[in-house]
Amino acid sequence: MTAHRYEQLLRTIPIPPHSAPVTAQPHKPIGKGSRPAGDPSSPPKPYPRFIPLPPTNLNNLSLGLDVILPDEAKAAENAGVLIFHAVGDTGGIHGDDVETAISAAMDNQISAATAKYPAPAFYYNLGDVVYFNGQSNLYPSQFYEPYQNYHAAIFAIAGNHDGDTSTRPGDPVDSEPSLFGFMRNFCDAASHHDSPYRPTMTQPYVYWTLETPFATIVGLYSNVDGTLDARGTSQQQQWLQGQVSNAAKGKALVITVHHPPYSLDTTHGGYPDIEIALDRVIQATGRIPTAVLSGHVHSYQRFERALGDKKVPYIVAGAGGYANTHNLLHKIEKANGKALGPRLQTTHQDLKLMTFNDQDPGFLRVTVDGKKQTVTFDYFVVPFPPSSPSASPADTVTVPW
Repeated sequence: MTAHRYEQLLRTIPIPPHSAPVTAQPHKPIGKGSRPAGDPSSPPKPYPRFIPLPPTNLNNLSLGLDVILPDEAKAAENAGVLIFHAVGDTGGIHGDDVETAISAAMDNQISAATAKYPAPAFYYNLGDVVYFNGQSNLYPSQFYEPYQNYHAAIFAIAGNHDGDTSTRPGDPVDSEPSLFGFMRNFCDAASHHDSPYRPTMTQPYVYWTLETPFATIVGLYSNVDGTLDARGTSQQQQWLQGQVSNAAKGKALVITVHHPPYSLDTTHGGYPDIEIALDRVIQATGRIPTAVLSGHVHSYQRFERALGDKKVPYIVAGAGGYANTHNLLHKIEKANGKALGPRLQTTHQDLKLMTFNDQDPGFLRVTVDGKKQTVTFDYFVVPFPPSSPSASPADTVTVPW
């Protein structure tokens, strides 16, 4: 089903004002809708939960790599190549063994830098840094300690667990408001040391743009239920459109968002609000992103979407450590009891599932080549029990800017 079809469907859903209580009608049970086999987008939620964001000045939500990491930016310019890591869903509430193994594997690529593959300049976390509700007292055990030996800066977008608050009866009341821990550790006005291992980051906000020598990376916050804005508002949507409109044409354009627009896992599926938000911006600006990176689903999936004359990778990389056992990974749906094969045509005519890995954790290495004007996405697995990955990526794809 196309994004346009979902947009029509969204208009038919009776959505009360955000503050209005939702009352289930006894003769109309409310539940999660099913989706056909091969459909990478789940039915939209009629009553998505949205937690208001902290106040901020929307006039300056960009950060230049040359400002915060001048040495790394200069090295990338001199080499003509920018390399960075990316993966999401890292918070180790069940233990940090997998998260630490992935951290070590990424750091090994820093220490093993060569002329062909310079040291990765930073690591970009795709959300869900700390489980379950982003509490600041969990950052030492779930973030700082697992990454104490990772020798590069770490940026992030927030995930649903970074911004969630306790709402279930009987749960202890959260001592902090939504996103407090994320804002303190990633978006503080002045860097400070809550940990002996690394300073806090000074990103401008939970959604923001990172300007690098060869790529503009626009990071979104998809809140708790996979929406950019509360119903009837469009603040982040308008900001996104402005960022895409103004993005340098001579650079790659990478969009990151925690909830994936597409997924064929059996637990979540894709999020149509995100799919629609991105398509609206593409239609309004005429700018097609080089790639879209997401987490949330605890597996690896690489979709290829045909947009005009471009084939855009939509990549899900959410096996970053939370799932520290095989059973906690989100499994991909099967066809007649058999595993899906590569290059699967989904129910969206313009979208194919090229490959996936739902058996082991892993991480992305992204190489932005300023000379060739290409971006290469390499996915490395860290097999269970957590051990060193192979020198070769389990999956790789290269696309032009």
